[in-house]
Amino acid sequence: MSAPTSTASGAPATVGVLGGGRMGAGIAHAFLLSGSHVTVVERDADSADAAARRIGDSIRRSAERDPDVSADELASRLRLDTDPAAFAGIELVIEAVPEDRALKEEALARVESAVDDGAVLATNTSSISIDALATHRRAPGRFIGLHFFNPVPSSALVEIVQGTATDPSVVDAARGWVDALGKTPIVVSDSPGFASSRLGVMLGLEAIRMLEDGVATAADIDMAMTLGYRHPMGPLRTTDIVGLDVRLGIAEELAAELGERFEPPALLRRMVADGLLGRKSGEGFYVWNEEER
Repeated sequence: MSAPTSTASGAPATVGVLGGGRMGAGIAHAFLLSGSHVTVVERDADSADAAARRIGDSIRRSAERDPDVSADELASRLRLDTDPAAFAGIELVIEAVPEDRALKEEALARVESAVDDGAVLATNTSSISIDALATHRRAPGRFIGLHFFNPVPSSALVEIVQGTATDPSVVDAARGWVDALGKTPIVVSDSPGFASSRLGVMLGLEAIRMLEDGVATAADIDMAMTLGYRHPMGPLRTTDIVGLDVRLGIAEELAAELGERFEPPALLRRMVADGLLGRKSGEGFYVWNEEER
């Protein structure tokens, strides 16, 4: 693989993101801060406008916190579009659509039809097998998992997931890109749930079962982990931030791969069915005010 050109920080000079929701917007923002020119593609004009506002708000907050950050300069390197053809000539394209295997397959095929032969294609999946997604890729050696965490701006970790066919040079390049973002990379081999989701979801599911069984309140279950085990945040609050629908999707994927120990609790299914998705809906295991959302 020929080495992509880089910014002064070591990030790719050009980055594409498919999907401008909370995760996609956060990923775009991170690369803008590292000097990349970023193209975000959304499904329609309304979604693209919403993504532009979302990223614009993040840019403004960065400029308010750091006088060395120019909101205008960052905004000048951002492009929004609705056609994957906008990814032509871009060195790294990251798929950041919801955690649904069929949706990701369709999204990756759309991206792959538009990118140049030398581009690296990455997925932000938190649980779906990289090898499974690579099966239909025309260049599986240039396909990799880049699992960012929510919220992207304040998360220090990026999980790099290498598939069986992933070229080692792509893994090395990905390490450098993550370093350029000021985040810490870990490299894991493709396996169900990778490292982070497999452990995090197991803890979250057990916390939900404890709440379902009346063991303690959500706040007290979380406090057991924050004060007792020095976790920065409890598993139920974390689930609210991740999104109950996202956690349910990951749990279902892991249950299919690893068995009933990852079977989602009935309480989680009921809350998702009722639209209680956590921070993004305003209520989950906690109530979130507008400023927190």
